[in-house]
Amino acid sequence: MIDALALHQRLLTLDSHIDIPWPTGPDPHQQTDRRVDLPKMRQGHLTVGCFAAYVPQGPRTDASRAAARDRALSMLASIRAMASPTPGAEVRVASRADDITAAVAAGATVVVPAVENGHAIGGDLATLAEFARLGARYMTLCHNGHNDLCDSANPRADLRDTATLHGGLSDLGRAAVAEMGRLGMLVDVSHLSRQAMLQATSLARTPVVATHSCIRALCDVARNMDDAQLDALADSGGLIQITAVSAFLRPHARPDEVRVADFVDHIDHAVHRIGLDHVGISSDFDGGGGFSGWHDAADSANLTIELVARGYTENQIAALWGGNFLRLLRAAEHAAG
Repeated sequence: MIDALALHQRLLTLDSHIDIPWPTGPDPHQQTDRRVDLPKMRQGHLTVGCFAAYVPQGPRTDASRAAARDRALSMLASIRAMASPTPGAEVRVASRADDITAAVAAGATVVVPAVENGHAIGGDLATLAEFARLGARYMTLCHNGHNDLCDSANPRADLRDTATLHGGLSDLGRAAVAEMGRLGMLVDVSHLSRQAMLQATSLARTPVVATHSCIRALCDVARNMDDAQLDALADSGGLIQITAVSAFLRPHARPDEVRVADFVDHIDHAVHRIGLDHVGISSDFDGGGGFSGWHDAADSANLTIELVARGYTENQIAALWGGNFLRLLRAAEHAAG
């Protein structure tokens, strides 16, 4: 236990998907009742968080598109405002992999902006450049409900969704994947229908990432990745970030019924199927994630303890906790332009 805790303190630990409150915006420097704030991150030695500007799916109308775009831009500005030079509690906003590692080495907590749901571009590919200018390093192409870019794994009856809308990606979605590659943004395939996910994986110029998904062989829900999808991720050089949503980890389980061991079971399956280089860690805290043992950011060391108990080495744990994700960021940076 002591060795595992000491190891955890040496790691760069990156959580690839965290939601922020809205419309109030995040106030990470104070202890709050949310699952993630700066005190909890420091207590749990969670050094890097990808904070998402999440836009819920609305009707596919011009008014809804404009509102989604405005909300996403406001949320990204709020995420950037999390930066603070406070000695001993510094927060840096960083997007490039080298800047992230340098900030962690300097003792800062790092915020990486992201966008969840391509509805946020407002139907205009030019919005992606605005997102990139504000530091967004990935965009999840959709959320629950089909949008202009792609089909969702979870169609919404309240939006009059049929099982499929585009047969995967739309023409606009294909163009968005190309533009994100040009801008150095990772394509996040969480929430996509199976067909859309496979199409995006084959089209993207850089490896794609599922920033918050789990394993369908262990929990058969539409949001999880089946083995063929995992194989496609690995073949592209991509990555699945196992997430802490209890309903994705164990069928019909409540958060208090799920344990850290259940979470690491999903890591184990992915590692055995596609190799450790293609697996990572996320929480989806404040967006549905959290269970007994990883209730909030302060509990993050419990994952390292379980990984050590299962025989993972320090280098392997470092790769799972952020090294693999940073590799994808560097690949996107290299391919940009």
